[in-house]
Amino acid sequence: MRRKDVVLMATVTSFEELDHPGKSELRQFAELFAPLFEASSEEARRQAVAALSRSQNVPSAVAFFIACQPIAIAAPFLSASPCLDDETLIAIARTQGVEHARAIVRRDNISPAVVDALVGLRHSRASTKSIGDPATKLQSQTDAPAPETAPAAAPADERLAREEALRSTIKHLARQQSPSLDDRLGLRTISPVQEALLVRFARAREADAFATTLADTLSASRWLAERIMLDISGHQLGTTLKGIGMPEREALFVLERLYNHLSEEIGGTTRSTILWEQLDDNECGRRVEAWRRADRYTYADRETLKPTAETKSAQGTTPAERVSFRRAR
Repeated sequence: MRRKDVVLMATVTSFEELDHPGKSELRQFAELFAPLFEASSEEARRQAVAALSRSQNVPSAVAFFIACQPIAIAAPFLSASPCLDDETLIAIARTQGVEHARAIVRRDNISPAVVDALVGLRHSRASTKSIGDPATKLQSQTDAPAPETAPAAAPADERLAREEALRSTIKHLARQQSPSLDDRLGLRTISPVQEALLVRFARAREADAFATTLADTLSASRWLAERIMLDISGHQLGTTLKGIGMPEREALFVLERLYNHLSEEIGGTTRSTILWEQLDDNECGRRVEAWRRADRYTYADRETLKPTAETKSAQGTTPAERVSFRRAR
């Protein structure tokens, strides 16, 4: 047993040391972890889960496996791991019970969708009258005539009321400060046709056609599209693609085709992936809208300053002719 514990911890430690594990390394770790975990002692399991709760590279299958473990083991992972997305957290809360849901509530960056699901689960459990339901057990203990349970009813109700108020506050703040990435109201969003055209022209490396399509996608001038593409680091184009809601897979393909250096691998991942992960969705959306507003103002100024036919003819005459031209006007 001790030898298996050592093997489990050595495997976890080796995985933690990988800053950017590749696909093969992630697959290998996912295949090794579950058998080693099952064969190890409970203390080794606790240590392994506590270590992985700080990692940002845990494969989704391993993350779900750990989250489904008994709460004594899974608690630190549920409350801290950055590898659990909203769908996984909601599924765990629905299938694993109250203790797992309470561990999820302790997360620092809980999203509005998860808050909604947790609040809904609490209400559904409160109205469920099945045997074994924690809410039913609490109610039955409250109704029991034993004197030692009666004084605990009021504090329990107060605690539930405080938890409900806290959830409502978290829900309100999360909606204000962390809008859903799917909510693109008021933002320029790429259409499927525009997305297909950008991918096509990037594949063929047709920069001119790509710039035209990008300008159409942004409803902006050709000048802005070319200005974005002139940033050879790919940062401005990456910001633009993320800001208009282009899917990651297609965006990375476009970046790597237009900027060859972004296809280079560093530590098992590409430069384009590193660039993409460093960009914040909301910030990119704000930047793109700011660029579009500035472009509209600049384009309007250019239209205003564009010489008319009369001024063009006047500019081509001699000074004396210009004077007579002004008098004629």
